[in-house]
Order: sequence, then structure tokens, then C-alpha cells
Amino acid sequence: MKASATLVKTANFLGLGIFKTLKDLFTGKLEKEEFKNFLRKSIVPLASILLFIGLWHLGAKSLYNKEAEFKIEKALKDQGPEAAEALKLCMASGKSSCQPNTLPSPSQVWKSFNSLLKDHKIISADKAAFAEKTAVLNEQRAADGKTAIVYTGRPSFVDQIFRSLKTVFAGFLLALLIAVPLGIFIGLSPTLKSAFNWFIQIFKPVSPVVWYLLVFMIVKTLLIESNEDSSFTISFISVGLCSMWATLVNTAMGVSSVDKDYINVAKVLKLGTFQKIFKVVLPSSLPLIFTGLKITLSVAWMVLIAIELLAQSPGLGLFVWEEFQNGANDSNAKIIVAMFVIGIIGFLLDRLMLTIQNWVSFDKTDAI
Repeated sequence: MKASATLVKTANFLGLGIFKTLKDLFTGKLEKEEFKNFLRKSIVPLASILLFIGLWHLGAKSLYNKEAEFKIEKALKDQGPEAAEALKLCMASGKSSCQPNTLPSPSQVWKSFNSLLKDHKIISADKAAFAEKTAVLNEQRAADGKTAIVYTGRPSFVDQIFRSLKTVFAGFLLALLIAVPLGIFIGLSPTLKSAFNWFIQIFKPVSPVVWYLLVFMIVKTLLIESNEDSSFTISFISVGLCSMWATLVNTAMGVSSVDKDYINVAKVLKLGTFQKIFKVVLPSSLPLIFTGLKITLSVAWMVLIAIELLAQSPGLGLFVWEEFQNGANDSNAKIIVAMFVIGIIGFLLDRLMLTIQNWVSFDKTDAI
């Protein structure tokens, strides 16, 4: 019911609601308080976005001019007036070879974004052509018990986004499967809580880099006879181990703080251990568990970039590092594109967890 009501409100706002507000605004029928709400929810966010883009443009222009002046003065000092004038004319012409490599402007970032999308279409077409050419051969190889020939070209930016999402969800699932059951047992047993407390306190603040190195040592040995690329396995296990601690602590806290009256009722009803967990403990602990899961997913997405970089896994982390190392004129703009994509996906993942939490939440009195 709650989800349905939310969807109806959203549809009304995106549909007739906003048009009705604009109509009332121009006809003078909009109340003062409604007008304030309209400004706060619509005009103010739009104005703040425009202000941000304006300040960004001015800042990029200022940095561009500062570096351009430095390069011209250096050319004048080292090579003479003719070289300095030639460099100045080259910069004015817009040639990429002589442009200052500094903070890109919003227009440059937008141009790089479109360039990455165009590049994705070209790579997708190459993949489709390769699959078509090798379809018959792969069928024959499958019949002979041989492995199929796969496309080994470079991934596009969009492919790397999906690879990162695949890695983070695999790591999140691993964290959930470890942290929730362990947190339940720790929360139910004071003895287990004492036994595991030192473990949690020591390993919770460990850096993602250290977790990656530990996982690399173990996985490398376990898969020593495998010909498969282990970068994905190393990446998602490292992400899961780095991010599971918030869920572990919140689950244990939620379980240990379940109302004792619920536990007593479960005893009166002679519920078994697993019945008590699934019918009483888990429903009552859901708010804290989901708070931990939201934090876990956020942490997983943040540490993913560093771990992908270290594991050389073809995701957003490796994309950012390669562009930084590349040093091309549009590399900085592509890094900014990746930064916005990472931020937007992080926000959407947080909204996804909040929506799921609203769907499964209910009054605690319904727990039994």
C-alpha cells in the first residue's frame, strides 16, 4: 500500500501536478505557501545547478588562462618571442596538441560524454560483427568440446560501468550472506558477542588496499591451476570483505535490542530456534539491518574504484586510472564524466535500498 501511494504521488507530480502548479502560478490562484513550496522544490534546485555550472565554468576558465600564461612565458624565456607567439596562436586556434591540460569546462565534459557514447556504439558494432563471423566456428568448437572464441577487444565506457555494477552487487551479496547470519548469532548470544568483538574491532578499520592484498594472496593460490581471469573474483571478494562490517554490527545490535516481550511470547508459543529467528527476531530487526545494508552498499561502491584499479579489473576504477595515465587532452574531461557517473550511480543505489526498505517494512506489532 505504501509503495502504491508513493507511485501515485510521483505520477501526479510528474504528470498533471506540475502543470496545474504552473497554471495556478500564471493565473494568480497559487497560494503564498504553495508558491514558497514550488520555489523551494523546483526553482531553487534548478538555480543551484545553474550556479554550480557557472562557477565551474569560471573556475575552469581561470585555471586555463593561468596555465596558458605560464606556458607562453616559459616559451618566451626558453625559446624566444617567435616560439611564444606561435604557441599563443596555436592555443587560439583550438588545436588539442598545444592546449593547457587543466580542469575541463562543462562544455568539454559534455563533449567527452558524447564521445564515450559514440565509442560505445562503435565497439558494440564490432562485437556484433565478431559474433556473427565466429558463430558457425563456435558451434563446431562446442561440438568438439572446445572452448568458444570470445571477443578480446577493449571494453567501452558503458561496458566498464556494467562490469563495476556486476562487481559491486556480487560483493554486496557476499557481504549480506556473511554479515546477516553472523550478526544474528552474535546478537542472540552474549558469549558469541564476546568471542567476536575483538575480531570486529580489529578488522573493521582495515584499508581496502590491505583487504585486496590479502584476498589476492589466497585467491591466487586457490586458482593457480585455472586459466580464467581471476580479477573479477578478487575484486568482488575484496569489496564484500571491506563493506560487510556495517551490516554485521547493525544486525547484531538490532537482534540484541529486540523487545524482550516478543522473545517471551515466542517461548510461550514454543517456537523453535529458526521459527523464532524468522518470525520474531528478523522482522523486529529489519530497520537496523537495512540501515547497515545501505551503508554496506555505499561503502562497497566507494571502495570498488580503488580495488578495480589494483586488480586491473576492467571497470570504472581502471578506466579512471588509465585516463589519468594517458595524459591526452580529453583525459581530464573523461575523468570528470566518470566522476559524475560514479556519483549518480551511488545516489541511485542508495535510493534503491531505501525503496526496498519501504516495501518490506511493517509495524513491529505484526512480527508475531
